[in-house]
Amino acid sequence: MKPLAYVLTGLILAIQWPLWFGKGGWTKVWDLGRQVEASKEANQQLAQRNAGLDAEVRDLKQGLGAVEERARNDLGMIKPDELFVQIVEKKAAKP
Repeated sequence: MKPLAYVLTGLILAIQWPLWFGKGGWTKVWDLGRQVEASKEANQQLAQRNAGLDAEVRDLKQGLGAVEERARNDLGMIKPDELFVQIVEKKAAKP
């Protein structure tokens, strides 16, 4: 009776092996699930970034206020007859 039990146990293990460790086994499914979750998180971050860029593009298309703000901050442009004052803080002297 014992040899039959060993043979049946061996057959059960042989059948279960591909299910757990084979090409399409549970370990691969779990790994792919983790990859899907990581991709969803990355896509969510990119969607937030895209929404911000879309809002900025709409602002630039609709009015001159956003264009003027960009020109002032990024390019340092000023209007005619406008006085530009920039305050630069001194860095602390190193001991």
